[in-house]
Amino acid sequence: MPGEAAVSLRPYQVRDAPRLKQIVTLAWCQFAPHFSDWPAFEMRLLQIERLAAQVELIVAEVEGVPAGFVGYAGRGAPKADFFEPGWAAIRMLSVDPAMRGRGIGRALIAACLVRARNEGAAVVALHTSPIMVQAERMYLKLGFARVRALPELDGVSYYLYTKTQAA
Repeated sequence: MPGEAAVSLRPYQVRDAPRLKQIVTLAWCQFAPHFSDWPAFEMRLLQIERLAAQVELIVAEVEGVPAGFVGYAGRGAPKADFFEPGWAAIRMLSVDPAMRGRGIGRALIAACLVRARNEGAAVVALHTSPIMVQAERMYLKLGFARVRALPELDGVSYYLYTKTQAA
């Protein structure tokens, strides 16, 4: 959108946790009716400090305020069993709904793709659900392909997506 502030990316800092938890709540609460146990699922989403200990968190800022984030797990990093160890994986992309439409999600995914390429990961993977229509549409536009169904999570269907890229 013309005249809007640019998005900048930076590494997660511990002081970001309260704002990232707010972003998670704002971004994911629209899906609450789909989950069989939303309170338990939300509690897992809010474990930002735990996520930051497992993956590299990348924070997107607009005018110095965190507007979104994503987790990046490189090759060989611990990740869910449905990801191959040699794959890079993208985790928990979340953007403040008030900040959507500014390319924040695309910028965060692009940062993950660059990291994967730099470390020689030929495949980048993620999982998402068809209830997350905007996210799924963006992933497909960015070249990810749906590979297979995954086990439901709290009553919600999920699918594995991968993107092959030159190392």
